[in-house]
Amino acid sequence: MGMSAGDERAASPRDEEWPEAEKAEKLARGAALKWASGVFYRPEKLEGLGHYRRRETQRNSSIQSRLKSTVQSYLEGGLQQMRELMEEHVQLASVVQVLPQIFSVHEVFSHILQLLRGQHLLEAHVELMMVEQLRDDILSQLHLRGLSSAQATVLSYFSGLQELNESLAKQLWDIVGSSLRLVREDPVLFVTAVRIIEREEKIDDTLLLEATFLPPGRPKGWRQKFYQVLQDTMTGARFHAPRMDAEGPGLARHLAALQKDIVSELRVVKDLMVQCVPAHYNILSVCTATYHQALSSHLQEILREDLDKQGLFLLLEWALRVYHSPEMMGHPDLLPEVDVSALHPLMSSELVDQTERRYVMKVKASVVEWMQRTLDVEFKEWFKEEEPETDHEGFFQSALPAIVMQMLNENIQVASLITDSLQQKIYNMALEELEAFLGRLREALVQCGKEHQQDRAVPKYYIPHLLAVLNNNLALSNSVSSLHPDTACREVPASLQAALDRMQKKATQLLLEELLLDLQPLCLQLPSRKWLSGSQLVGSMCEVVDKYAKDFSRVRKPVFTLLLAESELLVANQYLRALLQRRMVCKSREERGQLCQRLLQDATQLRELFCSLGLDRSQQSLEAVFALRELISLKDPALLSLEVLGFITKYPDVSDEHVSTLLDIRGDVSREVRHVVLEMMAQHPQLLPEGYRPIFSTILVPVQELPFCLRKGKCA
Repeated sequence: MGMSAGDERAASPRDEEWPEAEKAEKLARGAALKWASGVFYRPEKLEGLGHYRRRETQRNSSIQSRLKSTVQSYLEGGLQQMRELMEEHVQLASVVQVLPQIFSVHEVFSHILQLLRGQHLLEAHVELMMVEQLRDDILSQLHLRGLSSAQATVLSYFSGLQELNESLAKQLWDIVGSSLRLVREDPVLFVTAVRIIEREEKIDDTLLLEATFLPPGRPKGWRQKFYQVLQDTMTGARFHAPRMDAEGPGLARHLAALQKDIVSELRVVKDLMVQCVPAHYNILSVCTATYHQALSSHLQEILREDLDKQGLFLLLEWALRVYHSPEMMGHPDLLPEVDVSALHPLMSSELVDQTERRYVMKVKASVVEWMQRTLDVEFKEWFKEEEPETDHEGFFQSALPAIVMQMLNENIQVASLITDSLQQKIYNMALEELEAFLGRLREALVQCGKEHQQDRAVPKYYIPHLLAVLNNNLALSNSVSSLHPDTACREVPASLQAALDRMQKKATQLLLEELLLDLQPLCLQLPSRKWLSGSQLVGSMCEVVDKYAKDFSRVRKPVFTLLLAESELLVANQYLRALLQRRMVCKSREERGQLCQRLLQDATQLRELFCSLGLDRSQQSLEAVFALRELISLKDPALLSLEVLGFITKYPDVSDEHVSTLLDIRGDVSREVRHVVLEMMAQHPQLLPEGYRPIFSTILVPVQELPFCLRKGKCA
């Protein structure tokens, strides 16, 4: 028979180790047998065996669970110390593992320093990253275990890292600062610097992504620093130079130097530097934008100076024309990669407008000064002992229109090289200043006229110079429309046209005053016995008019025709004035006939003169003398009312006093007829039609004066 279960346990080594267990098991078995013999001593009790089996199985399972729980609690309490010891053991093991590296840190520091001094930057950076990784791992472990108090010791031990980092960074930024030269001569150093910067950028990105622990000095942000150093290098020296000569040639040289340098350096970036950096650097776009922004700020700085007009023009031309031209940002060597069209304007529209206005003010100041000098010269020319110059057709003139218009034209044409808005501003200014100049010229002419009134011998060639002024005014009037290059904008402003008209009117007035002074001694002899009997009085008047007409022929036709018409009106007016103001009375029909004959001969002679000079009969005011003669020659006074109605219809500026005087001259008009005539006039008030040239309204007829009689004796 084989060995029993009890024998097996008795033979096992476990029994030897745990004698108490064996004793307990024996006692349990004995108690169980005793209980079973008491329950199952009768056969019928065996039917409940299954029930007892299940109950005891459950009871046994419960006891087993309690035992396990008890044992587990015992073990947990007993193993905690073991676990702590184990963890400490693992930490010590890891420390022991890196102890050789920790002990060699300062030796590595020395080696890295040697590598940096020898410009072995990649090797130096590899070792630097290794030491930083070691430090960061230790710091990370301390951080995770909450041992922050120990971090200061670690940082102190690795303190040399900061100095090495700074040394490496200084070399990198020196290299980046010399990048434009290095990529042309030897790009290896520059490429090395970019590789190191990219390594550091990846470490930064990884640490920021994990975001559990950031070692000291992280993120380094060396790529951003790369851009900053590169931009400072590109803009530093040339844009922050000491204050330069910001006017004229000095500014021109400065802008030319900027243009040359920027084109040259962008070529280097486009052709060489782009190949030395990763594509995502967008290095050409960055450099282009850097120069653009720096230039924008630099131009604003220059504009803070009090630039002269040349300086302002240079700046506007450079910013708005040269900058975008093929000579600079549109250079064939830069296209199509360099594109500034997407960037903000080099000068804002507000700044351009402000600068243009400053330029216009400077140009205006020089224009005013130049015009005043021209006027001073002109005024002196009037008093010279020689006639004004003439053109190839013999018309009097001076250099004034050519000088003024050339100056204005040049400024407008120069402005057109910049912008349409500047050209328009200069054009508007030119017209305003021309208008002001005409006003000053007119004042000078008035002053000249006053001096001539005091002494008609001064200026000696007064009339020729007045004629030259009229020709000049005509030349200016014709030239104004050509100032603006755009034919659609060539309408002369009303105010300027008015100034031209005032100038012409004043010169014409002064000329007519001269003619009047020479006519007045002759007109004073009207009416008189000598005149009535057929003197050469009107012949003398014709000689005076003819003499002036010869002078007037030295004026161009539009003005000559005007002068002729105004002279004819003056002659007609003076003739009628003498006749009406120095009232005469005809004593008989014969005397009226004699007077009418004289009037007919005089008016015909004068009319033929002006016709021969080129003034059509329809334009002559002398027709009024013929009409007046008809009133005097009318045989039946009863028909005067109808005749006068026709007269006032043709000459609506005739007054009651004028008609009354004419009735007096007839010498045969009764009070009743006079009343009927005047009543008729009252019932037919006249309005002056548009374009009517008044002839009677300027003649004041004295009222209640004794009439001038042709014969001695009592007047009727």
